[in-house]
Amino acid sequence: MEFRNVTAHAKANVYFDGKVVSHAIVTASGEKKTLGVILPGSYHFGTDAPELMEIVGGKCTHLVDGTEEVIATEAGSSFNVPGKSGFTITVAGEPCHYVCSFL
Repeated sequence: MEFRNVTAHAKANVYFDGKVVSHAIVTASGEKKTLGVILPGSYHFGTDAPELMEIVGGKCTHLVDGTEEVIATEAGSSFNVPGKSGFTITVAGEPCHYVCSFL
């Protein structure tokens, strides 16, 4: 996945003692996204706005708040998270790379 004509924020967002790191970008049309990597572990994130999580490398499982099904997600797949909600993402083995779009 490649993005052209974006503004990239050089300072990283660092979570969970450096085990999740992302950089924010804004596209020419004003879309906000983060590009990041998740090291092995299990992490919970809250959402303000709805999000689309696209897995671009590696694999993970995720559980959206209010649901009971843990879903395996690999590179080339995605999942949605409602606004004012959250999700738990778990990575085992190799790091998981993602693009998060704020909808």
